[in-house]
Amino acid sequence: MEVSMDTALLNIGFGNTVVASRIVAIVTPGSAPMKRLKEEAKEEKRLIDATQGRRTRSIVITDSNHVILSAIQAETISQRFVTGFEFKEEKKKGTDSE
Repeated sequence: MEVSMDTALLNIGFGNTVVASRIVAIVTPGSAPMKRLKEEAKEEKRLIDATQGRRTRSIVITDSNHVILSAIQAETISQRFVTGFEFKEEKKKGTDSE
């Protein structure tokens, strides 16, 4: 079974995953614009809280305009995203040469 980037899942902490190809941005929650974005998403029922009651350390924004809160650092999630993408590309190159 081959996994494409369309179905690759990104671990955002505590057993929660997001479809990697749907992610638009991974940002830190500290700035005023990000706080506003979070509040607007909450009011419009587009907010998904995946922090398990812990402090929000990153905000994941999807192409469907959903805002996902995570207790994992933005840098950690970004690294998982890049590493997962690089792994998939390496695997794809290995499959193409056969």
